[in-house]
Amino acid sequence: MVHLVKILYSLTATTLSGTGVVVALVSGYGTLVPILVMAAVGAVLAAPVSYLVARKLYGPPLKP
Repeated sequence: MVHLVKILYSLTATTLSGTGVVVALVSGYGTLVPILVMAAVGAVLAAPVSYLVARKLYGPPLKP
């Protein structure tokens, strides 16, 4: 499952970071610091999101 989380993180981090940058720009913050902060927030939030998505994809464990 760790490999799936890594793959999902690469996709989720770019999506959430890009969304954060767009939100910063639309909100009127066009300087470097708010853009970098929103990109970092997106990258940090991508870790638990990718883990939850991977866990949902694997489904519940099978009972013996």
